[in-house]
Amino acid sequence: MRDDPSHPLRDAHSDRAKAQEAPDTPQTRAPAYQLAFTDSDFMCREELRPVRLQLELLKPELILDAHGITSTIVLFGGARIPEPAQKHTARTETLAELSRFYDETREFARLMTLKSMKSGSTDDVIVTGGGPGVMEAGNRGAIDAGGRSIGLNIVLPFEQAPNEYVTPELCFNFHYFAIRKMHFLMRAKAICVFPGGFGTMDELFEALTLIQTGRMERVPFLLFGRAFWEKIINWDALADAGTISAQDLNLFRFVETAAEAMDLIENWKTEPPREDVPGRSELE
Repeated sequence: MRDDPSHPLRDAHSDRAKAQEAPDTPQTRAPAYQLAFTDSDFMCREELRPVRLQLELLKPELILDAHGITSTIVLFGGARIPEPAQKHTARTETLAELSRFYDETREFARLMTLKSMKSGSTDDVIVTGGGPGVMEAGNRGAIDAGGRSIGLNIVLPFEQAPNEYVTPELCFNFHYFAIRKMHFLMRAKAICVFPGGFGTMDELFEALTLIQTGRMERVPFLLFGRAFWEKIINWDALADAGTISAQDLNLFRFVETAAEAMDLIENWKTEPPREDVPGRSELE
């Protein structure tokens, strides 16, 4: 992406290239001489964190806008869930049983991508965290349909590369979890959560909290695998304790299959963001 060619001043690309042609002298080798925006040591300074946060927000935003992507279907889920053909490699029997959700994720992404492509729009593009397991299945399903998908990766010490099914030009990498989470939700038209661990639950509850508190519009919010989620989280106990409202249990729905999810999203009743939190006024 070039600077505006109509601008009367030299653009940054030209000066970056010119600076690389400078003679090799003690002065040009000094860090102080390096252009600020090409100086990686300078950009990584503690004082530059606000700039890095801004850049991580801005870069994906500009690229997604350039590709005309206006809305996304968000898929959260466990990186450790294998595809059924590899379930014998699962660390636990439960993970092996959960492998069926790899296929459900893949099929859901395929169906949603086909629907998006059929409408001829750039709406409802699948977005995952770009890693293995459920994330891989989501990106793979989009490829099955002949479409594109987004991967929002995060630098982790134990993962070396995105999964191979992410559309390369829509494959992003983040340092800041917070900015990555913003990009998951800024275009979200629906949120689908598959069985997973700490990361999945972190994303699940943060998104639910934004909807619960009215900071985000209510979008279709689907939890795949009722038995898993009801075993892991005692939803009714939260409502009975009064720490959430019974009405908060209506913010999401349980589903088991890709077809069921497609039907629920198609028929989801649109509601505006909440203007109050049920149960709070009773305490005031």
